Amino acid sequence: MLGQSVTSLVAPLLLALLGTSAAARANGAPGAKENGTGREVVVAAAADLKFAMEPLVSAFRAKRPDVVLKVSYGSSGSFHAQISNGAPFDLFFSADAGYPHQLAKAGLSTDGKVALYAIGHLVVWVPAASPIDVRKLGIRALLHSSVRRIAIANPRHAPYGRAAEAAMKSLGVHEQLKEKLVLGENVAQAAQFVESGSAEIGILALSLALAPALEGKGRRWDVPLDAFPRIEQGCVVLRNGKAAADARAFRDFVTGPEGREILNRFGLSAPD
Repeated sequence: MLGQSVTSLVAPLLLALLGTSAAARANGAPGAKENGTGREVVVAAAADLKFAMEPLVSAFRAKRPDVVLKVSYGSSGSFHAQISNGAPFDLFFSADAGYPHQLAKAGLSTDGKVALYAIGHLVVWVPAASPIDVRKLGIRALLHSSVRRIAIANPRHAPYGRAAEAAMKSLGVHEQLKEKLVLGENVAQAAQFVESGSAEIGILALSLALAPALEGKGRRWDVPLDAFPRIEQGCVVLRNGKAAADARAFRDFVTGPEGREILNRFGLSAPD
């Protein structure tokens, strides 16, 4: 309930952080569909990929100007539900490989294949003006006397939210803090809650902490990988789309050497 109550306070700033489908398409190829110079691939991407996806799209377009990438961002669970109900996406980049595997098992992929493209990382993040020494305190920064609200993604449908909840439980602070949690629709919205001051601290994706919207504006502590279940991020080419061949080409680019280098810059490490 608290997460819902603060949403209206941050909507304008959230648009800048999370972006929209129209903006993503403009960044990928202005006007390409309208003037007939490109084929459109409709992509659903987990919110933690917002800033990593923009250079991926630009680099791919430099090699394949005939393909237009139209990207929407949101929670992986919400996209899974939409795709299961027939949403015409060509390609799905999920923050939890489990969702693509479920879609492939249900016969909603083109070839039954799920490609792992990254391992996600969690951070505890505070704005630069915060009195909390998050690097010294680690997870106990969440217990600081100045903290009234803690932003995480909604664990019901956001993989980074489930990981944040699991980390708090394994590190022994969840019971003290569960009433202070502010739930964002996805991890990008959780990040915006902290950046805007609607929450004093948050547990976020490292990929967002390293993005231009937040880098240099705060401090972070990296949550140990053994404190939460491994965040395996996977993608799948979808049967409901209309551009399977071009979707596979972009998937292969993202999981290839050039895409891997871009993902690494945003703290999305390579799968084993």
